[in-house]
Amino acid sequence: MKITDDLTRGNIRNQLLVLALPLILGNIFQQFYNTIDSFVIGRYIGHTAFAAVGVAGTIMNLFIFVINGGCNGISIIFAELYGERKWNTLRKESFLSFSFGCFVSVGLSIIGLLTLAPLLNMIHTPAEVRVFAQDYLQMIYLGLPATFLYNWCSSVLRAAGDTKTPLCILVIAMILNFSLDYLFIICFETGISGTAAATVISQLFASIVCLMYMKIKYSCLLFGRQDMAFDYRLLLRTVNFGVVSALHQSSLYIGKLFVQGAVNTAGTEIISAYTVTMRIEGFANSFGDSGSTAISVFVAQNRGAGKNERVKQGFRKGTKMMMFLSLCLSSIMVFATPGAIILLMGKASDGLTENVEIYMKVIAIFYILCFIGNSFVGLYRGLGMVHIPVLGTALHISIRVIFSYLLIDKIGLAAVAVATGMGWIAVVIFQSILYKRGQVTDNDTCYS
Repeated sequence: MKITDDLTRGNIRNQLLVLALPLILGNIFQQFYNTIDSFVIGRYIGHTAFAAVGVAGTIMNLFIFVINGGCNGISIIFAELYGERKWNTLRKESFLSFSFGCFVSVGLSIIGLLTLAPLLNMIHTPAEVRVFAQDYLQMIYLGLPATFLYNWCSSVLRAAGDTKTPLCILVIAMILNFSLDYLFIICFETGISGTAAATVISQLFASIVCLMYMKIKYSCLLFGRQDMAFDYRLLLRTVNFGVVSALHQSSLYIGKLFVQGAVNTAGTEIISAYTVTMRIEGFANSFGDSGSTAISVFVAQNRGAGKNERVKQGFRKGTKMMMFLSLCLSSIMVFATPGAIILLMGKASDGLTENVEIYMKVIAIFYILCFIGNSFVGLYRGLGMVHIPVLGTALHISIRVIFSYLLIDKIGLAAVAVATGMGWIAVVIFQSILYKRGQVTDNDTCYS
């Protein structure tokens, strides 16, 4: 049985790079789902619909990152079991996590549909924007189970070190999404709901292909009839890791939802400007999120194998890699902003352009802190200390929301950038204090 490279031996730096690169590309292509929708909507439907997809994206990501975060947490259990070579337990975990995730994703679809109108009102969505956002989100919510299935398959493969296959499947799905967007909007004139339908169909396609590939190539990672048994301790651990990791991811987007509420009070032009910045930042964040995931998988496998020294070395080398990436991306974001505005919206107003450019210049100053924070998140997740990232995120979003509301009327969209940077400063200080106190690096009980 050949699965993927063993992360418990070999060159650490090369393994982190090989593990992270497909994750980075995969996250970038995942960003294309929303960016393609924004591109097509901005050019063929109008600026109001473009603003709506920005509002919808903030709400939609709250639900999607509950799913994504839960799958990330579960992948840590998979990686540990893979490092320990406990194949029977791994397949039981496959059954329990799949069943639990299906139940949660269906529940999220129902909750999303029931809370859609009140949520749009709560964040002060303008009436002309609300109509478009509601049409878009109704379709997205119906497709949440497909989103879970793809993320679950990716997490299982990723835990074993295979990050290339989900990437290849995602590229094909992205091309399908782009083609369907044009088909539905230009040929069938379905409006903004057509772009959402294209996204759901593409996600469903990726899910089915990924599951079929796993069935053929990696059946040892999938549960069979003999594995469909209730294991209370394993289920409790699955729920704990899944829920806490989902809470970490979703709490960040709860904060973004409140920030979106502050932005919405400033009018449609500022909403459109914020939508542009989110699309640009989404690509930069793909690198940080992927690096964090690579570190967590590496740490979890080596923790499972009892190789604590490799855990420490992996974190240090991973952090250096992340810092270098952040410096490169900060420069790219600033210089690429004018072209990104034109690409997404065509001709934009002077006010919108000015807000976007100021925001990106301010946020770029703080990006190295964002990536250092992501490195710590990868370490803590891999060690099973999943509650630490939750506390850090709660600190970050509290600062971000408070100062966004306090400053939005005074300095415009730059307020969100300043508030976000202040939040990152606080989080890195918090994480560094824990690290320097030796609660991670020197205390072997952290690895048990």
